[in-house]
Amino acid sequence: MRYVFFPVPIFSNSSGRRFALLPLLAALAGVPTPVRAQGIDAPGPEQLAAQRAAYEAVATKTIVDLQPFRAEQRLTLADGTELMLASLSPAINSWYLLEIKAPGARRSNWYHLENIDTRGTRLALEPAEIPTLRLAHADGNSTCALVADTGSVLEDARKVGLPYAPLCNGQIYLRNRVDGSRTSRERTAEFLRDNVWFGDSLVNLVKDTFYQDAYAETGTTLGITAVGSVVEALGQAALVDYPVISTSIGMALEGAPEGGMAQGQWYAMAGNTGVYASVVQPGKISREILDRPNETNWLDDVERWATAYLVAFDLTDFEVGYEVGTDHPTLNWSPRPSGSGRNYSIPGPDGVASSTPLVTLGMVSPSQAHRVAATFTGGYKREHGAFRMGDYAFSYNGHHYGFVVDGVVLSKLVPDLSTLYVLDDGTIGMRTWAVEDEALLPQIRFARQNGVPLIAPDPATGDSVPGPLVRAWGPGNWSGSAEAQLRTLRAGACMKTVQGRQMLIYAYFSTATPSAMARVFQAYGCEYAMQLDMNSVEHTYAAIYTPKPEGGLEISHLVRAMRDIDARANDGTRLPRFVAYSDNRDFFYLLRKVPPS
Repeated sequence: MRYVFFPVPIFSNSSGRRFALLPLLAALAGVPTPVRAQGIDAPGPEQLAAQRAAYEAVATKTIVDLQPFRAEQRLTLADGTELMLASLSPAINSWYLLEIKAPGARRSNWYHLENIDTRGTRLALEPAEIPTLRLAHADGNSTCALVADTGSVLEDARKVGLPYAPLCNGQIYLRNRVDGSRTSRERTAEFLRDNVWFGDSLVNLVKDTFYQDAYAETGTTLGITAVGSVVEALGQAALVDYPVISTSIGMALEGAPEGGMAQGQWYAMAGNTGVYASVVQPGKISREILDRPNETNWLDDVERWATAYLVAFDLTDFEVGYEVGTDHPTLNWSPRPSGSGRNYSIPGPDGVASSTPLVTLGMVSPSQAHRVAATFTGGYKREHGAFRMGDYAFSYNGHHYGFVVDGVVLSKLVPDLSTLYVLDDGTIGMRTWAVEDEALLPQIRFARQNGVPLIAPDPATGDSVPGPLVRAWGPGNWSGSAEAQLRTLRAGACMKTVQGRQMLIYAYFSTATPSAMARVFQAYGCEYAMQLDMNSVEHTYAAIYTPKPEGGLEISHLVRAMRDIDARANDGTRLPRFVAYSDNRDFFYLLRKVPPS
């Protein structure tokens, strides 16, 4: 496991060796010199049309072919070395791929570069005797030599073994492949699936036998009245009453009764502006919502009284991002689609078998770590992120869930699926993707799809109602057991508008079916809601970070059990998951906005 500690600029790897950032910069970076320069020229209409055709083609392709808006520059040096630099999404200007092929070499060396200053700096190749990058800045240009007296600067950065190795005076990161952390349960499950006959059935047997209600929590009614600073602006959920119950909340809340919280009320997090928390048991939801016919399944007594925890983020204060893990989700086929839902002539639903030579890291970029405010886990693995039955299993190659990182399409966004997305202007939305939404693709910075909606606006009335597949286990791809037992630990997210302010709400359901999730999001006045992941705490994890005055981050969790998921340093210090080390799973993160200067 590789660790990166923030905000102190020191790195350490699994051998325990520690690296200070500034010496690394001095060792790895070229010396900038002023030049006249521009970024990579934008592709012309014909080239864009060809790239779009390659993107849409039903054929085996590379991850580069899957980028319809990319800009490329090619250069051959005097000694015959061939260079290619691709800006994979020029509008976002974050991820670049550098290819270097030495004279007579059979294979190229590939390097995945991340531009830190996406608004102020663009990269290009500089004609020179050795491989050299040109950094075009708003206030001038500089160059960065990629070969030094000691050899290749890029290879030196790769050998350091850091997930993010700084280059060019810290203006660029080389993204290095590392192992993502995982719990022993995940390692065991993957071993069974990969090495044991009927391994997936064994995993499901263990899950069904031991984990269905393993995390079910029923708060005890404390019989006291809510006191203190309840957040009135957020309103309250539509409940029959608002009793105070005991909770396992992992956040310090302003005005919360000692040992508990009033159901359906919102409490501000102490010391963290724009973060609020609430708890509810679905059985307390108003009858006007809970008893509406033909929308959801009837809730049994277990999930009616299983506590759900919600944390809301006022998006006036935050930016939202998304990253894939070192291992998940993958880009190949899910085993679920079959027959006409699967094209066996291509290696994955988009014609791509893997993201190589791109490097996925499962952690927040160090350039953003000082602003991180929260993280929560993303959606299903690719294995489960497609449909086995129902209409969606036989169209769009089984409707594999799509995802985009920093404008780079890793898996195409597919119609009919719930999508949480961020545009290049910072707009954040959640909707059921439609064919016409493809027009938004040039503006997409981040996106993650995960199944069908829990609730969505009724086209006729505008009221938010449960999605049409909430009651359908197979066609809705809700997972659970082979016997369609849907009640398990689940997580979801919704969007809500309060007095013109957008709220992103993450919810942890200690045990629930999609029906209970839909009713809770309705009761809280959400406009749209989608499921994320399920079955265990590491898959439904949410953490909130508060900067310490002395440096570092104070870690809080939505529920206390999530603390056990975080790794620890050698001295026992708890390390923030997704921030201090690479993780094998995908996740969303929130950054505090920088006040305008």
